[in-house]
Amino acid sequence: MKKYDLLILGFGKGGKTLAKIASAQGKKVAVVEQSQKMYGGTCINIGCIPSKTLVHEGLENGSFDQAFNRKAEVVSALNKKNYHNLADDENITVLDYKAAFKSNTEVDLLDEEGKAVDTLTAEDIVINTGATPVIPDINGINESKYLYDSTGIMNLSEQPKRLVIVGGGYISLEFASMFANFGTEVTVLEAHDGLMPKEDEEIVSQAVKDLEDKGVKFELGTQTSAFEDKDGHTVVKTNNGDFEADAVLLAVGRKPNTDLNLESTDIKLGERGEIKVNNQLETDVNHIYAIGDVKGGMQFTYISLDDFRIVKDKLFGSGDRTTENRGAIPYTVFIDPPLSRVGLTAKEANEQGYEIKEGKLPVNNIPRHKINNDPRGLFKAVIDAKTNKILGATLYGLQSEEIINTVKLAIDQNLDYTVLRDNIYTHPTMVESFNDLFNV
Repeated sequence: MKKYDLLILGFGKGGKTLAKIASAQGKKVAVVEQSQKMYGGTCINIGCIPSKTLVHEGLENGSFDQAFNRKAEVVSALNKKNYHNLADDENITVLDYKAAFKSNTEVDLLDEEGKAVDTLTAEDIVINTGATPVIPDINGINESKYLYDSTGIMNLSEQPKRLVIVGGGYISLEFASMFANFGTEVTVLEAHDGLMPKEDEEIVSQAVKDLEDKGVKFELGTQTSAFEDKDGHTVVKTNNGDFEADAVLLAVGRKPNTDLNLESTDIKLGERGEIKVNNQLETDVNHIYAIGDVKGGMQFTYISLDDFRIVKDKLFGSGDRTTENRGAIPYTVFIDPPLSRVGLTAKEANEQGYEIKEGKLPVNNIPRHKINNDPRGLFKAVIDAKTNKILGATLYGLQSEEIINTVKLAIDQNLDYTVLRDNIYTHPTMVESFNDLFNV
């Protein structure tokens, strides 16, 4: 049995960053990663980086082949860089095995046949194994040759003429927008009666119309019942009729990857299968932590990075940093144009009893839109009328993924909305819209 100071299961954002920090402290670290294709974690290999590269290329040139070739080059380069960043460190050992807990203090390394080839132990253990796609129980799902999850759809060798997406969540909409930009006929099958139910209704309405204008078709209230392969394609059978597709994307969500033989430990799982942790990311075993998607909550790489900061502070600092003081969390849905959000919508603020003021600014009133040659979009901001504090903002339009971070900073610093309203911004830019958006 080999002993380390720190054992990290999974090569994700939080884990790999913690490994380097621990190494700099002179700690001996082992990082266990089951797949060489996942060096660096979900984000750079099968998540943010490849998908946003495809989004960017689709907007820039609309060439499927060029976009997918560049995506492969980007992923390969980052995968290798991440591997060597850890493996070339004298204090870090990268181990290509599947991890399985033997007890609260021991972790077996399993080979491809599931046989234990070694056992590791460490003073501290961090679980950073991410999430996996949810595969629904639908007839024909195991037999069809044309079904893909979000990873598989980014490795297609040929562009599908017709793409059907089962599920209408954020990931679904990003792929719908992306493939529509390549010229693929896209149909989204959503079981519920609406899309993005947590977002501002007026902005959702505009976003859906913009997607429809580029050819995306939405079939709401549609339950998928079966897949049946025909000659060179598959038929998606639903309560609203049949849909033919050259490729089908299953996008009904992701679940925590807890296939670690946790039954041999005192680690507890939550209602959605996530590893339960406290506000310092400790599991029910006080020397074992869980970070990133595997612990549930928002599945963003920057959450994993902030999880790293919390565990770093617990292991090497004051221990003051927790999930309760990380501030507001912004996010972006990378449709075309992008939809970005932080904090509350007006509806949510009203439901929570706030008296609000709401700023609203169509993108076609922002001078920069002429340069961008894109008038689509709407910016909204929600203000607490009693305190002048910013409660939230939803920005739908070009470059919103950048400027939403300024609103997040203002919220975290407890600034009055007038600070953003009266600030001097460079011109012509999208962020100067805040002079008007916050003029409420």
